[in-house]
Amino acid sequence: MKLDNAVALVTGGASGLGEATVRAFNAKGTRVAIMDRPNSNGAQLAAELGADKTIFVAADVTNTDQVTDAVQKTMATFGAIHINVNCAGVGTAMKTTGKQGPMPLEMFELCIKVNLIGTFNVIRLAATEMLKNKPTDDNERGVIINTASVAAFDGQIGQAAYSASKGGVVGMTLPIARDLSRDGIRCLTIAPGTFDTPMLAMLPEPQRQALAAQIPFPSRLGQPREYAALAVHIVENTYLNGETIRLDGAIRMPPK
Repeated sequence: MKLDNAVALVTGGASGLGEATVRAFNAKGTRVAIMDRPNSNGAQLAAELGADKTIFVAADVTNTDQVTDAVQKTMATFGAIHINVNCAGVGTAMKTTGKQGPMPLEMFELCIKVNLIGTFNVIRLAATEMLKNKPTDDNERGVIINTASVAAFDGQIGQAAYSASKGGVVGMTLPIARDLSRDGIRCLTIAPGTFDTPMLAMLPEPQRQALAAQIPFPSRLGQPREYAALAVHIVENTYLNGETIRLDGAIRMPPK
């Protein structure tokens, strides 16, 4: 699918991996709807990139009414949705049980609700609009890109909730691709390793350097622009479908 003049809906688009993807798509001539929480920098980013090609649609991915409204606003503004990139997510770190007792079930539920259910919530609504698109020469109507994590495969101590949520995203990639194949909609997932995102920016520099040293090559944190570059390639390479792609510098996470 060509990015020029296509329409993309990017969740978590106001920061980190999502913001980098919004910027990369914008540079390719894509019109973008930035979906993020109301208190995010989404409105400022949209204004910076130009109101004619970018809008901010405030929504919590777990709230069906809010996501439905965001999708409808995107359709009303741009007339279509060709691409959906799902970067919205939360991190949770706590052992299953320990000196402080069992992990609160609410903490586990929140991680699953945002990372897994929230992703599917957006997919199902965005894909419904993709069905209306006129097919390309390759009979393609849309592309869905989800964000998992290497924690889906190499979950560390304290990552039971996070790994389960991201493992769910990996697990639904192929069946969704199969569900939508008849309609010319592709579905893939990117599983990033240790990336330099706002979440990691809060860590002390020695801890950041220690994380980078674990990565075989290149021995540094991943850059959001590298995630965005892969997202661009996925959209443009029609033969990619139903796969989860690790983007991690060959890291395999240790237990802790």
